[in-house]
Amino acid sequence: MKKTPLTLCLLAALSSNAQAAQHEHDHISVGYQGKAATAHTKEANQALAQQLNFADTAAFEASSAKLIAELDKTTAAILRADFTFLGDEAPDTINPSLHRQARLNMVANGLYEVRDGIYQVRGTDLANLTLIRGKTGWIAYDVLLTKEASMASIQFAMKHLPKDGDLPIVAMIYSHSHADHFGGARGVLTLYPDVKVYGSHNITKEIVDENVLAGNAMSRRAAYQYGATLGKHEHGIVDAALGKGISKGEITFVKPDYTLNADAKWQTLTIDGLEMVFMDASGTEAASEMITYIPSMKALWSAELTYQGMHNIYTLRGAKVRDAQKWSKDINEMINAFGDEVQVLFSSHSAPIWGNGAINDFLRLQRDNYGFIHNQTLRLANQGVSIQDIGDAIQEVLPAAIEQAWHTKGYHGTYSHNAKAVYNMYLGYFDMNPANLNPLPTSPEAVKFVHYMGGAEQVMAKASQDYAQGEYRFVATVLNKLVTAEPDNQSARDLLADTYEQLGYQAEGAGWRNIYLTGAQELRMGIQPGTPKTASADVLSEMALSTLFDFLAVKIDSLKAEKLGRISLNVITPDESNVLYVELSNGNLSNIQINQPKVADATLTINKTDITRILLGQTQLAKLLQQGEASMTGDQQAFNKIASTMVQFDPNFEIVPLGKREHKHDSQP
Repeated sequence: MKKTPLTLCLLAALSSNAQAAQHEHDHISVGYQGKAATAHTKEANQALAQQLNFADTAAFEASSAKLIAELDKTTAAILRADFTFLGDEAPDTINPSLHRQARLNMVANGLYEVRDGIYQVRGTDLANLTLIRGKTGWIAYDVLLTKEASMASIQFAMKHLPKDGDLPIVAMIYSHSHADHFGGARGVLTLYPDVKVYGSHNITKEIVDENVLAGNAMSRRAAYQYGATLGKHEHGIVDAALGKGISKGEITFVKPDYTLNADAKWQTLTIDGLEMVFMDASGTEAASEMITYIPSMKALWSAELTYQGMHNIYTLRGAKVRDAQKWSKDINEMINAFGDEVQVLFSSHSAPIWGNGAINDFLRLQRDNYGFIHNQTLRLANQGVSIQDIGDAIQEVLPAAIEQAWHTKGYHGTYSHNAKAVYNMYLGYFDMNPANLNPLPTSPEAVKFVHYMGGAEQVMAKASQDYAQGEYRFVATVLNKLVTAEPDNQSARDLLADTYEQLGYQAEGAGWRNIYLTGAQELRMGIQPGTPKTASADVLSEMALSTLFDFLAVKIDSLKAEKLGRISLNVITPDESNVLYVELSNGNLSNIQINQPKVADATLTINKTDITRILLGQTQLAKLLQQGEASMTGDQQAFNKIASTMVQFDPNFEIVPLGKREHKHDSQP
């Protein structure tokens, strides 16, 4: 394909937090197994187990309650999840709290009744598929990650619903802008072509924008967070915190016919004869999100503001920091608005909670946990605690009620990285210590550190002693310096891998475990295949033209571009009646939507649908120009000049230092 700006690989930029794990086990390192837990890891995990309230089984009881039908093997196979190695007792290589969460998420296995008229399919994907009975049919609330999972789950549900399984799905609602809640949309549309689609405020923009500009970096990082190259065993992946994992198949998107809360935080709408009250909660767990109350059923849908665990304020794969204060306040609004009458709380993940008292207790603790993270982080910061210290400091001030509850534990978002997120949101990464203002780049800094510490042999000797004592956190810090300074130092690499592995075995957070274990794997084996580079044609087709060129601007090599001087062009899309003015100047590519074309070096007229086809590799710009389906006036080389300054991102860039021997794994554009 000819390298025009529109044919540069945008597809890799669209992976979301859920997409990052989509193909994690299609390319697992065959036969890769970790090492055993050390005595110190066993001791740490056993000590933690003594502090945990395993007698509290309420979440297990709720997760198994009101089962109508277990998943058949065909439907269950959609979630390629074989976690039978997880027995009743936690292995030494799994944090006992994380092991309990992993066992809890295994309970989800079929069609469940939430209450009369509301049902959920759990266990076919990371999220739940909810079916709510309307006047003439069913309302599907959140439709899973993939078309295949959605179709199979719906067909399974319709087969086993106690009544009205022959009625169609007449409406489909997306609660928020993450892929595991809208990606199965085309599956619903395939089965029910007349379905009406509803979404949270501004959802289409948030869906198509998320992860684009930093997409390549985010995808590579997400492979670490979700353990994309690890296997399912006691030395590898054990859980995905929100559920067991995600489904195989195609991530799709159907643009909503109607978006909620466009003009106000609260909106009441009747959908298929059912009154529903929507509260906008955008800026909490997702950039576009809403919760829903159904008065006639006294049922409250919390979307992803709550689940059986603590969520991310900062997502480790990389994303904009979420607002913990708003999150807490929006849960408080839910309590204030519906707390007196609600009888069942259900959500995108985990099982429902029944009973007004239990629901209010659950919501208050969830509210107070996010409020605690926000308020205590700032209290500590205002007392001079630095960003490096804040993660440990906040855990020292945990109230007993929060510390002892299961549903506030850090399986997805830990107290450590969530507190750092709040600190960064208000104060940025810099702690005002002058030593941290302008340190050397990582590699020359590491060389200096190793020299100051007396050389590699001294570092290894001391690190080995600390490793033997179980001082893994500092060993990881010091050996990272050595491996950065000397990437081919095999002894250092091996000991660092062993260190990461033990830290992974002790981690309560699923993401932390996967990151440590993936780091260990790459130190031992190099970068493994498995990071997905997928994008949905549905999502691409909804991306604004301006956003596409925003992404291309990120690929510009500023020094090369500066030599070209100023280049201007109009991009006209007749099918959307849009005109974009693009200008390369001072090494930067800018764009702005305008009403009429400006005087420019070149003008390209092309349908937006054809741009999408080019991005998907279905056609080429040169072919469209030759066939008269697109036209260009002015400088015919304007696009090629701009394209010549664009780089191809390496999807397998180093995260842990890999050294010269890793170059054979570098991907080619």
